Amino acid sequence: MIQRLKRTTCKEVKYTDMETDESFSQSICSDEESEEWKPLESKAPKRTTSVTVGCEKKVAAKRPAKPKEPKEPKVPKLAKEPSDKTKAQRKPVTERKPRAPKVTKNPRASAVAGRKRKQSDGGEERQKDKKAREAEHPEGIALGVGPSSVTMKEERLSFILPEAPPVGRWADEVASGSGLTMKKEEPEEDFTFDQTYGKKHTISDALHGLPTALSSTKANTMRNELNMNWDPIELLSTLTCVESLVCSNIVKLLREENTVPFMVRYRKEMINHMDADAVRDVQLVFGEICALSKKTQSVIQTLKKDGILTAELEHNLRSCRSADELDHLNAPYKKGSKVSKAHRAKQLGLEGAASLLLEKPHTLDLKGWVKPGSEGLSSVEEVATGVEHILADMIAKDPDTITYVRTLCENRNVTIQSSVSKSALKEKEQEKNVPGEAKPRGPQNKSKDIEKFHLYFDFSSSVQRIQPHQILAINRGESLKILTVKVNLPDSVRSDFTKWCINSRWRPKAFAPVELYKLIQNAIEDSYKRLILPLLTRRYRTKLTASAEKESIAMFVRNLRQCLLACPVRGCVIMGVDPGFRHGCKLAILSQTSQILHTDVIYPHRSSKQNDADKLRHLMIKYSCSRVVIGNGTGYRETESFFADLISRGHFHPLDVSYCITNEAGSSIYSVSPEAGKEMPNLDPNLRSAVSIGRRVQDPLAELVKIDPKHIGIGTYQHDVSTGALKAALDGVVQECVSFVGVDINICSETLMRHIAGLSAGRARSIVEWREQNGPFMNREQLKLVKGMGPKSFQQCAGFIRLNPQSLHSARSSVPQKPVVQKGKGKASVNIPTSPNPLDQTCIHPESYHVAQRFLSLVGGSVEQIGSAELRRCVESRAQASTVEKLAQTLDTSPETLKLIIDGLTQPPGFDIRQDFEQTDFKRGIVSMSDLQIGAVLTGRVENTALFGAFVDIGVGTSGLIHKSKITLNKLPASQHRRSLALGPGQRVEVRVLSVEPQRGRIGLDLIRVL
Repeated sequence: MIQRLKRTTCKEVKYTDMETDESFSQSICSDEESEEWKPLESKAPKRTTSVTVGCEKKVAAKRPAKPKEPKEPKVPKLAKEPSDKTKAQRKPVTERKPRAPKVTKNPRASAVAGRKRKQSDGGEERQKDKKAREAEHPEGIALGVGPSSVTMKEERLSFILPEAPPVGRWADEVASGSGLTMKKEEPEEDFTFDQTYGKKHTISDALHGLPTALSSTKANTMRNELNMNWDPIELLSTLTCVESLVCSNIVKLLREENTVPFMVRYRKEMINHMDADAVRDVQLVFGEICALSKKTQSVIQTLKKDGILTAELEHNLRSCRSADELDHLNAPYKKGSKVSKAHRAKQLGLEGAASLLLEKPHTLDLKGWVKPGSEGLSSVEEVATGVEHILADMIAKDPDTITYVRTLCENRNVTIQSSVSKSALKEKEQEKNVPGEAKPRGPQNKSKDIEKFHLYFDFSSSVQRIQPHQILAINRGESLKILTVKVNLPDSVRSDFTKWCINSRWRPKAFAPVELYKLIQNAIEDSYKRLILPLLTRRYRTKLTASAEKESIAMFVRNLRQCLLACPVRGCVIMGVDPGFRHGCKLAILSQTSQILHTDVIYPHRSSKQNDADKLRHLMIKYSCSRVVIGNGTGYRETESFFADLISRGHFHPLDVSYCITNEAGSSIYSVSPEAGKEMPNLDPNLRSAVSIGRRVQDPLAELVKIDPKHIGIGTYQHDVSTGALKAALDGVVQECVSFVGVDINICSETLMRHIAGLSAGRARSIVEWREQNGPFMNREQLKLVKGMGPKSFQQCAGFIRLNPQSLHSARSSVPQKPVVQKGKGKASVNIPTSPNPLDQTCIHPESYHVAQRFLSLVGGSVEQIGSAELRRCVESRAQASTVEKLAQTLDTSPETLKLIIDGLTQPPGFDIRQDFEQTDFKRGIVSMSDLQIGAVLTGRVENTALFGAFVDIGVGTSGLIHKSKITLNKLPASQHRRSLALGPGQRVEVRVLSVEPQRGRIGLDLIRVL
């Protein structure tokens, strides 16, 4: 059934940051508030980060049969006219649930629940504004055609060209200036390779004619598998702030083993145009929900085995919506440590005395429990102490008590404090007392640099305002035993907690003598100090660390994406140089296709400089090499000076030689890896690193995928975050970048191929073996002949694989024609054509080839005209006579699929989405740090970004820091407002020098603009 077009009426919402971060300085740390811009995807609990505020949708009147279906509550909910209650449910969590006050005070909310994005208030004003706008535009809006008012942040831009056919974003292989610039309002505003999606996704009109929810059978099957009391789709929607129908589609696609790149490109109408980061976030939360269900079943089985499981307890456990809440309920039933004080007291038989103290204190006589000669029971004082320990343990494990004390902490100023440890001070004093003695240079001493943590020797900050990089730095200092860290709770928390326990929760049910009443008070204070306070401290530290790790991993993801998608330098011969003193500078001359032409070693830092200069000139002229790439390793400044001097003297005349400095992090590790040995078996490992340095500029994506992402030198604190989470996130980004760029299956390496969506290491190896045995692939259909390539694998990878005519032309005549090939043992023969298909060089998926053929017939073109100006004119003329939506209806497909087909047909052959990105800067001169002047305006390139700012290479050998407080919205292009810090590796910027510290090797910069 095709839904009626919905009307969306919203108003612009100005972004407001409810809470500013603590400013960071390399010399001073202050708790004062700053008015700096904060990353929009930050997960701080008090920020307003939502975009879709107050959207109202009108749909067709609900069908009378829908409310009678008990197993599909979602359908009538969407079909009926939205009431005030329904609108409230579409708002943030604080407005969606009628029990919002209880939820906000419930400390059982986990870190998973912390993913909820909060939105600003003002619902009544928004509803009035909606009604006014509805009166102005009663005719409705359809996919950007006609008047529309889209909810957006003030800084976001969106354009509507209702007549021209659209070209997808560069994630879908952006068109190369064909003039097709139609853009969807909210989901298509700019491609999000550059930021983490942190918005609330709403249902758009793009979902017409496609599944919008799991079928009742599949939904019930999944719910029965999880065996919980809540609907997993509703919980997923709540935690991720994504519409339930979109969540349902994502879960369905994931359960069908679809990859994230495939969903983002070829199923965007089902996921409402979400980007890869947003889909991965939903995938991660869904995995946590499944893990919660599995853990719940384990806890229930354990309690059932112990004979303490009741129907009410089981119901409460199955109703838990977070791991923290599950642990909270299970805490009283966990088997305590056998060496705990409460356990020892229970072994002495004092548990009955503790029960009497609470139930019938007037009947309790501690003297009657004394057993002279028995350890722990020999006196009244020992008996009282044992009873106190049991009571303290009961208080610390009581769910209501923990809930109350956590509620108290939510409304108080809890701080985290760090100070220098005694052992670090002692080592520092010893170094001062013996200044002439040589210090040991072991690895432990190198990593234990006390002065690096001087900012945190006397540091204190509210847990609500501390920055993620500060948490990671404090954790590292604590692990190195340089810092001591503690969480400070106000004294009012202890006093209020004690009063509440004595007067309410743990008040004896009958009159208690003064001495027994004092015993209860001592037990409460002991429980708070010895058990509850450490519990709260651990939870605060765990929550802060988890949030900081998430931000750090997100920064890694953005930096890695920027590095992998750097524009390749093609069409020229390049010399890669791995600098060094003792072993000389290793040279590798690479052809235009990255083939090794020559390798050599020179020693420019010795007395024979002229001989090395003559050798360089001979090699440069012989191979017509005019580009030099120098790694930033040991001795690179001296090597750069050597080349700059030769260039200034015209030593390479008539060649116009220039050079650049590139990051060589990970090249040494790769040079001794098995992959490098297999690729360059007869080359010395030292020379392999020079080859890797040169290829990083020729094709960054193809070279960097060979190296473990954590060794590329991006981001910060990679050794302080979860290894598994970091690896999963970085592997996902590599797969995303490789897939969206696309690879030529006939020339790409096995290492690059294994990162394509749908392919594994085994399948990549099988493809290479098939290619070696049968020659190059003639079309995508021949992939079905590869061992291990099933229908699902082919579906996932086919759209990201290219077969360029240039790579086929030379080998086409030597490949025998095999129209019938038997695939696999015991399988029926399949007919696979061996003729090339021009559509195989585009981003169009084979499942849409029939639609592409019909579209070509409709516009009067042919597959031989793909990428030509003539076909582009045909498409433009057709687009002027109709809209994409009408053409999609004519071709019986979705508008998104048609847009992708238009992109694939109009892009020139060999189109690369990276061609419009930043390219490496080559230079001919050198500047030193001593040449810098305060106030000087320079241009540079972002080298790395951290949680506190961006490091910029300005060509003086030391990167300058633009603190995040200097990166403000008015200095950035509109397309970059949504990014965290808005800068990434490889971007060119104009900066002003604020400070120069030659002794410390630090340069402070201010951002002027992004070039």
